[in-house]
Amino acid sequence: MSTRIIPVEPFDLVVFGATGDLARRKLLPALFHRDLAGQVPPGARIIGAARTHQDTAVFRDGARGALERHVHDDAERAAAERFLERLHYVTTDALGNEGFDVLAALLGDQPDRIRVFYLATSPEVFGPLCERLRDHGLVSPSARVVLEKPLGKDLRSSRAVNDSVGTVFREERIYRIDHYLGKETVQNLMALRFANALFEPLWNAAHVDHVQITAGESLGVEGRAGYYDTAGALRDMVQNHLLQLLCLVAMEPPGSLTANAVRDEKLKVLQALTPIVRHTFAASVVRGQYRAGVAEGAAVPGYPEELGAASRTETFVALKADIANWRWAGVPFYLRTGKRLPARVSEIVVAFRPIPHSVFGERAGTIHPNHLVIRLQPDEGVKLWLMIKDPGPGGMRLKQVPLDMSFQEAFGVRNPDAYERLLMDVVRGDQTLFMRRDEVEAAWAWIDPIQELAAESGDPPKPYAAGTWGPSAAIALIERDGRTWHEDMASSHPDPELPGP
Repeated sequence: MSTRIIPVEPFDLVVFGATGDLARRKLLPALFHRDLAGQVPPGARIIGAARTHQDTAVFRDGARGALERHVHDDAERAAAERFLERLHYVTTDALGNEGFDVLAALLGDQPDRIRVFYLATSPEVFGPLCERLRDHGLVSPSARVVLEKPLGKDLRSSRAVNDSVGTVFREERIYRIDHYLGKETVQNLMALRFANALFEPLWNAAHVDHVQITAGESLGVEGRAGYYDTAGALRDMVQNHLLQLLCLVAMEPPGSLTANAVRDEKLKVLQALTPIVRHTFAASVVRGQYRAGVAEGAAVPGYPEELGAASRTETFVALKADIANWRWAGVPFYLRTGKRLPARVSEIVVAFRPIPHSVFGERAGTIHPNHLVIRLQPDEGVKLWLMIKDPGPGGMRLKQVPLDMSFQEAFGVRNPDAYERLLMDVVRGDQTLFMRRDEVEAAWAWIDPIQELAAESGDPPKPYAAGTWGPSAAIALIERDGRTWHEDMASSHPDPELPGP
């Protein structure tokens, strides 16, 4: 099965921070794969910009190295060389004027050509960069800007960043990126809900017991310890990725899939989140920090050793969130993210309520509630756990089995990286998968009091051994409600593939 390629207009894409990790690991490979698929039109250019003094030839050599792990045969190697010819480089200083005249000359006077400025830099320079672009006449009528997270460290700083960028670019030209929203399975969450008669009638408090959203990493902070210690899991993951997933699970059906219709419904969810206050903080929030342990079969140091100092920054957080509206009243949303967990996994689990009455006798076995598992990584797909009769004679014996759909197996095509979709959406001018300013600020308005209460308590994050699922308090958070985390359900069942009660 082949995927349908939607062509885009010719464009120039300028990546500020082009020598950084994001550009090498994600942006350049994503653009290469779109070029390989035939979606990048002839004449499109990718221009790297950064403080590093180098020429285009050196930049292309670095990009070639970044692409090596994505190139598997002679045809792709030839395509990679063609792609590299699209690359240019300009040395620029975001806080000065160096290089912007050179960039202006390279872009030329083409007011109708699509022009994308991708700011893969720290948010402190978003405003100054946009001002330099304006002052050098680079903000054409077709120009748009992409902002990488984090958008500030709290509501106040987020507003300052948005204000500074907003003086140069109108809101409809600002693309606040969250790569989780570009994942294939996230898109299919909306398809599951709104293109099938099966789920939407059950998607409410009358039928759903609870929802779990997990984003776990087996890696530590690696070379990002300096940045990470100023952010932590709440800022780095919950404020953006996890709350955006919560919104897509919980939102009302939009009138259409236009950008503002979808984002209006997401905003309503964020505004309906019950604030976590002082007397609910201890029962609703668990912060953790990994210590030395075993991850992926090897001994690894703890976070303080990687940082080189003691720290109160959390590398793990588990939250219980409640949505105060008609659809979700009484349905807890359990959010969890952390580093140095046993596996790299991101998934959404919708746990349905038990059946109201069993017509089966005890010999049939335990009847487990249905679970819908939407896996975002590493193997994107959807599982629906159902109860069926175990084949063979011997009476009615029930067994829980999955209806399992893997995107790779079902469609037999390469699954594009999230950045591939999002970059092309920017070129097309489609903002559906990007965050609007009021969304970002509503998320910060919910997160900020949690940060303040954590600081006010003075309690350090609870330690957990690397290679485990976080501190024991995270287990207690959900088990107090008579529930358990999804991987605990799986491990407690005789069949490791089957979740338990």
